[in-house]
Amino acid sequence: MADARFLQIHSLHGYSAALLNRDDSGLAKRISYGGAIRTRVSSQCLKRHWRTASGEHALEGIDGATAAVRSRETVTRRIVEALKEEGFAPDVVDAVGQDFQMAVYGDKGSELKSRQPLLLGTPEVDYLAGQARRLAKKSADAGAAAKAAAEWRKEARANLRQLRESCSLPGGLVAALFGRMVTSDVEANIDAAIHVAHAFTVHEEESESDYFTVVDDLHRLEDDGGADHIGETELTSGLFYGYVVVDRGVLLRNLGDDTEMAAEVVQRLVHLVATVSPGAKLGSTAPYGFAPWLLVEAGDRQPSSLAEAFRDPCAPRVAAAEAALAQHLERLDRAYGNGEARRAMSLSGTSVPEAELVPVADLTAWAANSLRAIAQ
Repeated sequence: MADARFLQIHSLHGYSAALLNRDDSGLAKRISYGGAIRTRVSSQCLKRHWRTASGEHALEGIDGATAAVRSRETVTRRIVEALKEEGFAPDVVDAVGQDFQMAVYGDKGSELKSRQPLLLGTPEVDYLAGQARRLAKKSADAGAAAKAAAEWRKEARANLRQLRESCSLPGGLVAALFGRMVTSDVEANIDAAIHVAHAFTVHEEESESDYFTVVDDLHRLEDDGGADHIGETELTSGLFYGYVVVDRGVLLRNLGDDTEMAAEVVQRLVHLVATVSPGAKLGSTAPYGFAPWLLVEAGDRQPSSLAEAFRDPCAPRVAAAEAALAQHLERLDRAYGNGEARRAMSLSGTSVPEAELVPVADLTAWAANSLRAIAQ
C-alpha cells in the first residue's frame, strides 16, 4: 500500500419515492446505459451536498480548512458593498469596483450576466478587499480612483499568483478537493484531486407521475367541494451505483503536502459518501438513507469503475447488485490481476472478492491510513 496513488470509493444507495436531481423541465435526470434508461444523479449535485454537509464529518470542520464562495457577485457583495458600508464615497467605490470586476471575472466582468460564477477562497477575497480599500483610501475622487484601479489591474494577476504561491489553500478547501476552472485566468486553475462520476440506477428507471392536491383551510365546503390547487410531479425509486476517485498525489499537492489534513479529508469523505443523501423536495419525500454497501480500494494502477457490472440492468435489489459487482470484480481480477488493497462494508454480510468486511468506522480509518502510507 505504500506506493498506492489512487483511492477508489464504490457505493450503492437505495431511495424510494424521491426526486433526487431534476433537469431543466423539473423531471428526474436520466441517462441511457446498456440500451436501458436509468435515473441519474449528477456529479455536481453529489459534490455540492458533500461539501455543504454539516455535522461531525463536515469538511468545513477540518482544522486549517479555509472557506470559499462560488458566485458571480463576490466583488459586488464582499468588496464594493463593504467599502460603501465603511463610508467611502459611492463614486470612488464604483470606480474601483469596475476594475476589480474585470480583474476577477475577465474583460466582460463589468456585465453581471457575462460573468462566470467563480470559486474564490477566503485568502483571495481578503486580499482583494484589502487592495480595494487601499486604493479607495488614497483616491481623492472617482477619476483618481479609476486611474489607480486601472494601474493596479495591470499587475493583478501577478500579485494574485504570488498570493496563491505564498499561502495555504488560497482557493479554499473546496477548490483543493474538487478543482477550479477560471476561463479568464488559466494560472488560477486548480486540478481536481477528487473525481466524481454521475450516479445511476443499476436497473431500469422506476418512475411515477405523482398527482397531488392542496386544500384551502379557510375555504367553505358549500362554496366549492373541490381542491384549491392541483399539481403533478415526478417521483422515482432506485438503487444507485456511485463511484469516486481520490488522486492522492494531487490532493497532497493542493493541500500543501499536509498529510494529516489529507488523511482527514479522505476519512470524512468516505463517511459523507456513505451517509449524505442528495435530494430535492426534502419536505415531501425525506430522501435520507445510508449506503447498504461500500468498497474502498487503494492502489497504484489507473482506477477502474465497476459500472460495467450494470451494463445489463440487474434486478432492483441490493443482493442482485452485490452479486453483479462481485462477479465483475472476479472477472477483472482474473484478467488483470488484483493490484489493489480492499476493504468493504455490506449490511447483508455478502463477501467481496479479496476484501475484508469491516464496519464503516474501520473502513474510513483504513482509507485515511492508506493515504498516510503513501506520504511516508
